[in-house]
Amino acid sequence: MPPHSAAKPSRPADAPAASAADPAPEATPTLPDRPPPSGPTAAPVYGDWTPAAPADGEPEDSGESRLGPLPPPPPSRAYVGTRPPTYDAEPTALPAADPDDLDALVPDTVLDGARYGACTLRAVSVRGDSARYRGEPRRDALLTARFGAGERALVLVALATGTRTAPGAHLAAAEVCRWIAAAVGRSHERLTADIRAARRADLKAGLHRLTDRSLGKLRAAAAEQGLDPDDYAATLRCLLLSADPECRTRVFFGVGPGGLFRLRDREWQDIEPEVAEVKGEPVLGFGSAPHETPDGDRLTMDLGIPTPPSPYEPAPEPPREPFRFRTSLARPGDVLLMCGTGFAEPLRGEPELRAHLADRWSGPEPPGLTAYLADTQVRVKGYADDRTAVAVWEA
Repeated sequence: MPPHSAAKPSRPADAPAASAADPAPEATPTLPDRPPPSGPTAAPVYGDWTPAAPADGEPEDSGESRLGPLPPPPPSRAYVGTRPPTYDAEPTALPAADPDDLDALVPDTVLDGARYGACTLRAVSVRGDSARYRGEPRRDALLTARFGAGERALVLVALATGTRTAPGAHLAAAEVCRWIAAAVGRSHERLTADIRAARRADLKAGLHRLTDRSLGKLRAAAAEQGLDPDDYAATLRCLLLSADPECRTRVFFGVGPGGLFRLRDREWQDIEPEVAEVKGEPVLGFGSAPHETPDGDRLTMDLGIPTPPSPYEPAPEPPREPFRFRTSLARPGDVLLMCGTGFAEPLRGEPELRAHLADRWSGPEPPGLTAYLADTQVRVKGYADDRTAVAVWEA
């Protein structure tokens, strides 16, 4: 997968100043340009039209629209690339079922959508080709929820991915989605007010706490079941959308890898937030290690001998994934896309997929549910994981 860098969107004039991790909007990179269409059958650019000739005697400034009808978007495709993927395009085997635990079953595909405020939401989670062939459950979980009513309503979309090869991966992903939704729902009035007022610092701190609590409950659930916390674990990525049509602030937060993209003016921008990586051992205070011991002895050499843990202190926990957070100010016509690694990796790695989706999604209207499902199922050889993608079209 080619390396990528995060970029930060512009903020409203009354929004708090961006942190050091938020560079200026001009630093936003675009994904590599797609190859230009070639041949006599190349599809026209969607959204490009030719003004119709005025009727005889009609003045040029009559005020009536003379634009011809928009051409339809290019048809959806089964796959992109030089050859089709190895696996079948449709589900093959169902996961094994336990008659005493039928609640653990998850469907092959989940599809949802809504329209609130100035945005239209489309969300889908599809079992990957590999899992369909092997009869394994979908490890990705998807949850959409609305809290409140009217312009003060708050829409949450959460997606989670369980640990690969872990038997209960799909259960862990579903649980953490429910827990973060419950936490957001209980705090939705405060969150809605902070989003409408663009209180970025308050949002980041509050959502960080809610995320830590939800993932902490997942670790506690693993201990109760006698499971390794690394096996009963999940990544988590969420979007918060205000139903206020005047509010264009979109909030992303979560833990773990995936993708956050923006389609603007027919170009894909990778806006996944960067995370700070802590390196080295902690020292006293900030900066370099002290030059002397408390007894006044000079420290001249580090022999690299590890210090045994104290029997009076708990063992250190393994390093956790850093918290990811980003606020984005949407413009009319933008498409904001949040996805798990199963969709982010082919989107970053296959220019033809980016070009196809840009053509399909750059029209004046968002796709319907079935069209969106078809778009997100365009297959790429070498990518067979679950695909979960949440897209927001700005009116």
